[in-house]
Amino acid sequence: MSQEEKKRSRLGVMGGTFNPIHYGHLVTAEEALFQFKLDKVIFMPSGQPPHKTDREILPPEERYLLTVIATASNPNFVVSRLEIERTGPSYTIDTLRELHEVYGPDIDIFFITGADAVWEILTWKDAANLVELTEFIAATRPGYSLEKFKKLHVLPEGQEKNKPRVSIMEIPALAISSTDIRMRVHENRPISYLVPEGVANYIQKCGFWKD
Repeated sequence: MSQEEKKRSRLGVMGGTFNPIHYGHLVTAEEALFQFKLDKVIFMPSGQPPHKTDREILPPEERYLLTVIATASNPNFVVSRLEIERTGPSYTIDTLRELHEVYGPDIDIFFITGADAVWEILTWKDAANLVELTEFIAATRPGYSLEKFKKLHVLPEGQEKNKPRVSIMEIPALAISSTDIRMRVHENRPISYLVPEGVANYIQKCGFWKD
């Protein structure tokens, strides 16, 4: 088989704080796996998020463990320690570069993120290089206005090369949010059916977000 005929791997990367991980994240990853014919999805809990200073963010090891618990039953989901073991702020550009080094040239990487986050892409570290390393899958709720996505095709003169490759994917379960789950825990309200049972049990056992 020639190099040209060799099948390229399709890797999904789902980054986030996962504070905590919930069914919205899992449904999004599963839908991306199906729609984009991905070989697997790597969940990438962030270590020190450079754009977040929320005091309610759990330590990286706790968020990593919650993510492992949530994804353990799906053989197509894996959890990476790459970002939580990196010292200093976790930048997506560094993660993508490392993944390309690990998997080699025959890999296509799809970065799965929320639709609103797409608008922050051009403000991220080394944005010009970032868009060359990955295609973005923007997850959104049904009925979400896609008008502003047309602006992705109209960038200031000289920035055309920075235009990200974005595919839109509708996910009903995105109505679930980590913020609401933390608030529910704080108020002693149920989180069943919002997060996997193992995640709910671990949150209760450790008393996260009670105070």
